[in-house]
Amino acid sequence: MTPRIERKPLEFYLNLRYPITVIPDITGGFVATIQDLPGCITQGETLEETHCNMEEAKQLWMESMYEDGNEIPLPNQEEEYSGKFNVRLPKSLHKKLDGLAVHEGVSLNQYLVSTLSHAVGFEEGAKTKTRKRKQK
Repeated sequence: MTPRIERKPLEFYLNLRYPITVIPDITGGFVATIQDLPGCITQGETLEETHCNMEEAKQLWMESMYEDGNEIPLPNQEEEYSGKFNVRLPKSLHKKLDGLAVHEGVSLNQYLVSTLSHAVGFEEGAKTKTRKRKQK
């Protein structure tokens, strides 16, 4: 016989703080997800609308899971990151990146942060667009 795990009341889960990821949608507006709650996704035209929609989506997601007797995951505890890391790259690439930063009038560090942020946002937007097509 498997021991039954005691579930907490639904309100306990509804009051937990889950990290929300919001990214601009390439067609306009924003898309929001909660990584800890698989399939909990929404969108909105403005950040405020997206946030309100996410609160509603989170509540509906949890209520559905709770009513079906499924486990509701707790928020993952994020690791502490210093914001610093070392990268080894070819001297020729280092020189090109530095030249691009000078051309933009920013430090190499600022240029790299901007470029990496753009690349990550583009990837996330592409994933979201693919998920929307699959859902239709």
